Amino acid sequence: MPQPARPLKPLPSRPPDVEQLRAILLGRWAEVRLAARALAADPRLHTVPGLPMAEQRDRVMANLEILRDNGAGRRAFPPRLGGGGDPGGNLAGFEELVLADPSLQIKAGVQWGLFAAAILHLGTPEQQDRWLPGAMDLSVPGAFAMTETGHGSDVAHLATTATYDPTTEEFDLHTPVPAARKDYLGNAALHGRAAVVFAQLITRGVNHGVHAFYVPIRRGRAFRRGVGGRDDGLKGGLNGVDNGQLWFDHVRVPRQHLLARYAAVAPDGTYASPVPSPGRRFFVMLSSLVQGRVSIDGASVRAAQVALAIAVRYATERRQFPAADAVDGGEVALLGYPTHRRRLLIPVAEAYAAHIAHDRLLDLFHGVFSGVDDTPENRRDLETTAAALKATSSRFALDTLQAAREACGGAGFLAANRIVSLRADLDVYATFEGDNTVLLQLVAGRLVAAHGARLAGTGAVSPGAMARLVVERAAGLALHRTPLRRAAQAVRDAGDARRAVGHLRDDAGQRALLTGRVAAMAEELGLALRAAARGGPAAAARAEREHGPD
Repeated sequence: MPQPARPLKPLPSRPPDVEQLRAILLGRWAEVRLAARALAADPRLHTVPGLPMAEQRDRVMANLEILRDNGAGRRAFPPRLGGGGDPGGNLAGFEELVLADPSLQIKAGVQWGLFAAAILHLGTPEQQDRWLPGAMDLSVPGAFAMTETGHGSDVAHLATTATYDPTTEEFDLHTPVPAARKDYLGNAALHGRAAVVFAQLITRGVNHGVHAFYVPIRRGRAFRRGVGGRDDGLKGGLNGVDNGQLWFDHVRVPRQHLLARYAAVAPDGTYASPVPSPGRRFFVMLSSLVQGRVSIDGASVRAAQVALAIAVRYATERRQFPAADAVDGGEVALLGYPTHRRRLLIPVAEAYAAHIAHDRLLDLFHGVFSGVDDTPENRRDLETTAAALKATSSRFALDTLQAAREACGGAGFLAANRIVSLRADLDVYATFEGDNTVLLQLVAGRLVAAHGARLAGTGAVSPGAMARLVVERAAGLALHRTPLRRAAQAVRDAGDARRAVGHLRDDAGQRALLTGRVAAMAEELGLALRAAARGGPAAAARAEREHGPD
């Protein structure tokens, strides 16, 4: 007979092992993180609230030189050029810069994480030897000219063209319409002397898709002939970064300035690539630049941690209203109120999870870009995981910064306490390196495609067979293949709610619940999209218009 349910007892608690927790959080690149934090503690690098934009820009550029002098611009690059050859460690150190000044972090990211990294990942060894030293030592500040005003995340359809002229062995780089102007580019408004420019490569009348070119844009402070630009001006945050526009009026670019790791054009205009498929080539080139999303993920997590550290400390010290059971009328610390504790401790738990997830992403990134574990499958996993975590962590950071600001009351609104300035600086992270909604659609598409590929091996290709399979799997995932069944069995067999809760709290059980839920959602979505997919892109577009986001 089932035993009557007994009241639940609280789980036993014990103080955390601080040193063990510290080692977990510092992770694989502990020494790099600690050194970066020590550098970020230098008062010269700190944000100065209220500084005019021009002074902010000058200050951040000067501070970038301090980073250079401390080796921050070398860690990711080849040892033959004086670099450290440590891509994962480079990002682990980079994300700590948000502790000092997000503008400085982003300025460093533009210079070394975008401009120089594009030369590294898309250029040949000879091109790396020619252009990387200037990018590494800041003698050539550079811009990363991909985004266009009229195309945003739609990189494949950028309108800037680079048409090859075999009579001069040059590309004609041209901005055909105002919507094709490169926009929001760090280093474009003031400091940049060169740019990696993405354009449609056309030779012998054939458009071979988007490729990258190394293009000098300034001599000193003056634009070179044919290059135009405009300052984007004051922004909602990150005003230490000189964002601006660039455009090109038939600028002549030497043939050798095509970054040629994945494609080259011969003097006579013949195009060649080691990756014959245009779609695959486009993916490989863009996946080489994924570190921007990885670093935004890490910086978002660090900013959320900063805000929570401030808000939790404030909540332990700020007291308000006398305790009902206090004999001396003593006031209660804010953290003593369950509602206040809940508003902070839940995001604290989420911050731990986000930090550990980011460390796993860093491991994957390092494996691919160090060459230790660079496989097509790992590159796909890296691209998908980076998109997912960048989207979720940047949203988590913005929500957490707002919650922390409110939890600190009026003190949270003071610039000296950093939360509002961090919130303003991180606002753009929701669209940096890809709009979050678009990135989540990318992730969903790949999950559904991967699930479809797995189903293809089961023989479930007819609508009836697939429907039966989905129903059976959904039922299984809802009960029989998750800890829910074990929990229900514990209650049924012994009336023991504690054992049931134990099954649900088990690490493996929670993982099974989460992965099962993802699999069920992918199956449901795949089945819903199947009819539209059979009709081609036009039918899919009609279905989206008719049914909306649901």
